Amino acid sequence: MHNNDIQPLIDIMTKLRDPQTGCSWDKAQSFDTIVPFTLEEAYEVADTIERAAIDELPDELGDLLFQVVFYCQLGREKGMFDFGDVVDRICHKLTARHPHVFGSLKEMSAEQVKENWEKIKTKERADKNQHSVLDNIPLGLPALSRAVKIQQRVARVGFDWAELGPVIDKIHEEISEVIHEVEQQEVSEEKVQDEVGDLFFAVVNLARHLGVEPEQALRRANSKFERRFRGVELFANQSDKSMDEHTLDELEQYWNEVKSHE
Repeated sequence: MHNNDIQPLIDIMTKLRDPQTGCSWDKAQSFDTIVPFTLEEAYEVADTIERAAIDELPDELGDLLFQVVFYCQLGREKGMFDFGDVVDRICHKLTARHPHVFGSLKEMSAEQVKENWEKIKTKERADKNQHSVLDNIPLGLPALSRAVKIQQRVARVGFDWAELGPVIDKIHEEISEVIHEVEQQEVSEEKVQDEVGDLFFAVVNLARHLGVEPEQALRRANSKFERRFRGVELFANQSDKSMDEHTLDELEQYWNEVKSHE
């Protein structure tokens, strides 16, 4: 039987935090300490979707929802906010940001909706006395995702290339600067790190221009590499030599063999 009422979950959370009869681990937590678990649960949701394991998705979404309820319980204990406040805030935000659905604006295309959404968010930031277009981008975001947010914000005020050519040229420029630093007689690790960071930022910009989400693209690349390397290990295990006894050329032959069968 399905339960569409959030209250049972809120009641469970309240019991877990009960000062006398609650769980010792749950009682010891704070806003700060559960942040890593929230991030982990969000990534598990993303991983489930990317693996197309949709039958697992309700469990993973439940784990993520529990994180929200946990924060709300902490807020209620401190007299700051509760779950109802969170629901009220998001309902108000969504209705305000969709005037074409809940207001008097006519039907808009997806692109028009996006443009109007950004105008509303810009006004919201102004109302909060945020003076830079870069204000309020969470520092806790993964670096690739935060780079996209930064680039999107500055693009809205015209600080962006309109064509793909200069974006690609910038990547080549940053590669040259990395090579320049590593070829110095006395290599500065700090300068190399800076230049590699600039290269990453430029590649993220290319991904953004191509409509590719870089965090997801890198996760897919990681998964693909892992799958192929496990295939290389399988070929190596079937030979008479261990992995470290193979030459790089032999391992690359295994790699190409695995790749050709995908």
